[in-house]
Amino acid sequence: MIHIQAIQEQLRQAGMHSWAELVPGQMRQALAVDRHGDLERWRYLLQQLPKVQTRDLDLKADRLRIGRKEEIDEQTRRDIFQSLRALQPWRKGPYEVFGIHVDTEWRSDWKWQRLKDGIQSLYGRKVLDVGCGSGYHAWRMAGDGAELVVGIDPSLLFLTQFSAIKHFMAEPPNVHFLPLGIEAIPENLTAFDTVFSMGILYHRRSPLDHLSDLRGCLRSGGELVLETLVVEGDENTVLVPQGRYAKMRNVWFIPSVAALSNWLRRCAYRDIRVVDVTRTTTLEQRRTDWMAFESLAEFLDAEDSSLTVEGYPAPLRATLVATV
Repeated sequence: MIHIQAIQEQLRQAGMHSWAELVPGQMRQALAVDRHGDLERWRYLLQQLPKVQTRDLDLKADRLRIGRKEEIDEQTRRDIFQSLRALQPWRKGPYEVFGIHVDTEWRSDWKWQRLKDGIQSLYGRKVLDVGCGSGYHAWRMAGDGAELVVGIDPSLLFLTQFSAIKHFMAEPPNVHFLPLGIEAIPENLTAFDTVFSMGILYHRRSPLDHLSDLRGCLRSGGELVLETLVVEGDENTVLVPQGRYAKMRNVWFIPSVAALSNWLRRCAYRDIRVVDVTRTTTLEQRRTDWMAFESLAEFLDAEDSSLTVEGYPAPLRATLVATV
């Protein structure tokens, strides 16, 4: 699932020697704890994937494409379909794998379209994607020219899904997944040109510490791309949910855009800009055949879609960029 030596070499080439030395131990620890009890089954599914690969990739397509339908026979396509379906739930995408549409819960391509023209060009840059999920946005970053993309996310299911997609690439771009949280990155690494944190900040008990940790990953002049839940209000407005928010247990702080900008300034970011503010709809986040559990429609008040089931303002998401 993880080619540790290859990742170490890439980190060393990028000047991240301190992290490269830690990676083998971090991987042993991350893979030693099977939090869901499914790791062996997921490994087995990866081993059973048909041994087919393609050089025909389109990492700039909204439905990220690996291969074409006509490259494989129908039996192979059925085998791939069954293997990928067994890795449900698929949260972030969409993908098209040899003509198979992996219709994920999130239309992550919509988020990418909203932010891609508001950030610095990724061409030739070293990029960190914090909370990368199954890697959809990491592949899109590579498609937009990033020299190196390192995605981190502690979910072993997401690691398995990423590995399944990469399995079919004969010449994959320089994109790597480590099943780690940001706490595993050495302090003040100051090595990445761009750091993405999308859908993470509201899950942190200490959001300013998270912003500071992200800053420590960036080189001087590097750019943070921050996407998170927000609420309407002035610079003093911060929602602290009592209990759950949209049925999520681990939501701690949801600031207004103005309050979030203040947080960034307090953490020594500069050139802060708002790229986008968009209300999440049930067209962007929804139940599909590839994610059959509850989704946004079940998280909203049945009588008033402007509210969550708990009575809080419905999800509003903002993307801000800032430099260090």
